[in-house]
Amino acid sequence: MLNVAVLMGRLVADPELRHTANDISVTSFTLAVDRSYVKSGADRQTDFIDIVAWRSTADFVCKYFRKGQLVAVQGAIQTRTYTDNQGNKRKAFEIVADNVHFAESKRDSASGGGNYANNYGGGYESNNYHSRTETVAEQPAPAYTSGNTGDFEEIPSDDDLPF
Repeated sequence: MLNVAVLMGRLVADPELRHTANDISVTSFTLAVDRSYVKSGADRQTDFIDIVAWRSTADFVCKYFRKGQLVAVQGAIQTRTYTDNQGNKRKAFEIVADNVHFAESKRDSASGGGNYANNYGGGYESNNYHSRTETVAEQPAPAYTSGNTGDFEEIPSDDDLPF
C-alpha cells in the first residue's frame, strides 16, 4: 500500500508549538496550495490543507517557519473521525508531515514571499543569520520562449551505442 503526499504552499499563520501530556512536541498548521489549473474566465482556486507535525519535525517547523513562507511538505494522508459539539459525526483529513523543507531562497522569503504571502500579511524577520529584514523588489517571472534549434549542434558519431 502507498500513502504519500507531497505539497508546496504558503503558511497561512505562524505555527505554534504545543506539547502532549507525555511532553511530545506537536504543531498543526495550514498550507494554502494553489490548484494547478484555472478555469477559463475564473481566478485560480486555492486549497487550504491541514498539516500536523510531531517531535523534532514540529520543533523545526516552529523554529524556522513563519506566516506567508513557501514550504514543501512530504508526509502521509491521515483520516480520523470525531463527534462535534452538536453530536454529529465528522471526518477530518490531514497530512502528517515526515519532512518539511524550505521552498524559497532566504532573500525571497525575507521579502514576504511575493504577492501571495502579502495577501496573508506574510513576510517575517529572521534572526537565524542576521537581525535585519531584507527588502527585495518584486520582479516578474522570467519569460520562456520556444527556443531556437540553431542553439544546438548535432555531434556526428561513428561509435556504436553502448545499449
